[in-house]
Amino acid sequence: MKWFIVLCAALCIGCASPAPHLEKPPTITREQWGSTPQPIPDSRRHTPQFITIHHAGVDWKPGRDPALFVKNMQTWGQNEKHWPDLPYHFMIAPDGRIFEARPIQYEPESNTKYDLQGHIGVELMGNFENQRPSEAQLKSTVALVAWLCQDLKIDPSQIAGHKDRARGQTSCPGKDFYRYLEDGEFVAWVRQTLAGKQPDVKSGAALPGGPTIVIDRPAPATSPASRS
Repeated sequence: MKWFIVLCAALCIGCASPAPHLEKPPTITREQWGSTPQPIPDSRRHTPQFITIHHAGVDWKPGRDPALFVKNMQTWGQNEKHWPDLPYHFMIAPDGRIFEARPIQYEPESNTKYDLQGHIGVELMGNFENQRPSEAQLKSTVALVAWLCQDLKIDPSQIAGHKDRARGQTSCPGKDFYRYLEDGEFVAWVRQTLAGKQPDVKSGAALPGGPTIVIDRPAPATSPASRS
């Protein structure tokens, strides 16, 4: 009987279920939002190795059109920074919609100084020094980053915030998003997704002294007495 148990154990080595295949989350394509990129030289091609999370750093006003925001950022970058295309590869709206930006075969752009080769830039619209990301944004970011890790063969340990890449130069992606990177919760959500589980992606409580208004909700009206 002992030899039978040993044989069964040997046969089961390597028979663990393979990791599930993740489908690419729904995205708004460049063609759909009206991208007008300029040519990017072949010298900017790269092999993706890292995923870097950003915020726009601009307060989001409810009612703003995310597609127009993406288009305006592309135009601004081309006119003011002489960037041929958007600086990021994906941009995520407050309602969770994911917009394709720069093609992933090209390195990103940055206002800060660090080696851009190998980085995939994922930007969330909003300013998370002053606002809180929506749960829709958090869930879409987890789904997108997990898919990128799978598709590009990037280990989740290579996920970080912009401030981690450009130390001392920026607070991006803002304290109310960075908290999820700092405590490891975001990477845990990604690992759970890669393992075929459904992580319980929820916003944490407001940070002490941090922002309280969620990006997709209007600020509470102030009473006449409070304005006096």
